[in-house]
Amino acid sequence: MTVLGRTVNTLFSHPRLWGLLLCNVLMGLATSFVSPFASLFGEHEVGMSSLQFGAFMVATGLAGIVFSTILARWSDTRFSRRQVLLFGALFGALGYVGYALVRDPVWLTVIGCIFLGLSSVTFSQLFAHAREVLDQSNIAETEVPLYMNVFRLSFALSWTVGPALASLVMLRFSFVGTYLSAAFCFLALFVAVAVFVPQHTSRKRVPQTGPKQTLKALTHPEVLAASVAFVLVFATSSLLMLSLPLFIVDTLHGTRVDVGVTFSVAPFFELPLMFFIGALASRPHQADRQTGRTARIIRLGILLSAAYFVGLALVRAPWQIYPLQILSAAVTAILQGLAISYFQDFLPEQQGTATNLYVNVTNTGRLIGYVLFSGITLVFSYQTIFLLNALVCLAAFFLLFVVRHTARPKLAKTQILPS
Repeated sequence: MTVLGRTVNTLFSHPRLWGLLLCNVLMGLATSFVSPFASLFGEHEVGMSSLQFGAFMVATGLAGIVFSTILARWSDTRFSRRQVLLFGALFGALGYVGYALVRDPVWLTVIGCIFLGLSSVTFSQLFAHAREVLDQSNIAETEVPLYMNVFRLSFALSWTVGPALASLVMLRFSFVGTYLSAAFCFLALFVAVAVFVPQHTSRKRVPQTGPKQTLKALTHPEVLAASVAFVLVFATSSLLMLSLPLFIVDTLHGTRVDVGVTFSVAPFFELPLMFFIGALASRPHQADRQTGRTARIIRLGILLSAAYFVGLALVRAPWQIYPLQILSAAVTAILQGLAISYFQDFLPEQQGTATNLYVNVTNTGRLIGYVLFSGITLVFSYQTIFLLNALVCLAAFFLLFVVRHTARPKLAKTQILPS
């Protein structure tokens, strides 16, 4: 049986696995309806300035980091994964209902910080639960990156239709329709979690020393270098997410439909690329992650990201962005697919904390991007911003390239976990 056939057979022979696929699709639909249009919503719909919108994104992003860190730790020590996921899905639905009805910047900030901040734990908890389900199954450890990429692939599947569909909903029902659609997706996610995620699992409870152990892991050069590199890369990613819609509409004189199509093109290519890259990383490789196949693929992804930004700086019409989205698909398939299991290996017995370490690293990068967006767009053109993003990606690549010779071999559990 081929790798693809064996993977599909395994996924659909375990209800918990294909139930997780459904949860990821619903989560992906919710985010694909709102994320590509966030800057248009803030500046065009609500009337925020670039500085106000940047402050709004920083405030909601910080709240997300704080709440997701607390809730992720509680999911490892106090509450079941199911309880935290139900909590996050419910507050996500309430938050987007608020976004649909409110246009005051102050109240939007309150809603974003409280409701969507509490909901931000949902993504990391879905992948933490996925890793636990895989660890408890008969799937070989070497194939875990492949299956984690398949879960990430199901998330990307939603983005093949989500942004384009959201732009059509927006034309007919304005931003009210798009945010109510996102709220409905979170309600559907609530139901899916209630059906497919069990109340109790056989995962090992760990003592409440996780935050200290996570900080201890960050003292290792390999972990620290990966964290800093991903902060840099995701800072450029958040700048892209906020700048690209405005670049298309304000500079290239495109439409909101052009924005929707742009963000829908990449996921079509992400689907096969994620499966291929996951299969490639699942082959036997050296134990040292920085000199192993997975780390080399991640460094390649960062280089491709730099090339993508250079290409964006050269476009002069919305349609010219479409072929560049193939590069964007490769970057996403690598950095948001493999990276999750890459970080989970750092804390193998604390999947909630480990996954949240990855999420908080990416959220920190996004926060930096939000801060930069509030001022950088007042000074530089969007083309210049894209070129600066390319330079930052090259710096991240250089960091990982250098540290691969200084990092020690694979971390032992005793180096990170309490005895």
